Amino acid sequence: MILDASCHLEYKILEEISAIFMLRPRSGWAQWIMREDFALTPRVPVVEYTDLYGNCCQRIVMPKGDFHFSMKCRAWTPDDWDSKPLAPLQSVAQLPVEVLHYLLPSRYCQSDKLGAIATSIVGTTPHNHHQVTRIRTWIHENIAYERGSSDSSTSALETANTRRGVCRDFAHLGIALCRAINVPARMVVGFVHQLEPMDMHAWFEAYIGGRWYTFDATEDRPGGGRIVVAYGRDAADVALVSLFGNFTCTTMQVSVEKVVEASEE
Repeated sequence: MILDASCHLEYKILEEISAIFMLRPRSGWAQWIMREDFALTPRVPVVEYTDLYGNCCQRIVMPKGDFHFSMKCRAWTPDDWDSKPLAPLQSVAQLPVEVLHYLLPSRYCQSDKLGAIATSIVGTTPHNHHQVTRIRTWIHENIAYERGSSDSSTSALETANTRRGVCRDFAHLGIALCRAINVPARMVVGFVHQLEPMDMHAWFEAYIGGRWYTFDATEDRPGGGRIVVAYGRDAADVALVSLFGNFTCTTMQVSVEKVVEASEE
């Protein structure tokens, strides 16, 4: 499907501060960015760079006063995510070096403390894609989605104990449980079609059989219509906006709409 996505942010800046935005999606094997548009008010110089995880970042200095940032993009994305149930899990010795850091515990994903629960979840499931599917299903069935039940400091270990959270927490727990059984996993943030309520969303990917596969434990049925914006080890790596100083965010509006093509009319 083709999607139009947008994000509009408004801030009150109390003093001149530095900021890093990470809101520019890139074309990849599972999405094609057809066009994009960015606007800053007031206009300020932008320095763009690629971070350690391949994310496109914009570095700016925001002046004191009202500041507006908006982005729009049109992207082609798959209608459904792909799955290969018999794709084998690779041994650590077989993994490419560029994914090894996605095996390690990170700030919000204490995989070294969740080995017992991860092992109990996968049980005797065959050593393939089904093990991660079991983890996704277990989280969906055992963790309650409750807005306001966690905050920016909540970790996977806390979510496993409280059994509640939001999309970020579901993703952290999925990542930690995968790493606990030696499956590389990473966090993804982006836009999702028909998300309710509409907002930016988080899910996770697991490295299986030589490539990354998408998993989202917040959904009853796995769905496509996703525009990936950023990847990282956990939420610490994928902050869409990082501001270094005194500010107040007064508005955040997110929209994702399907583009109806002529052949569909």
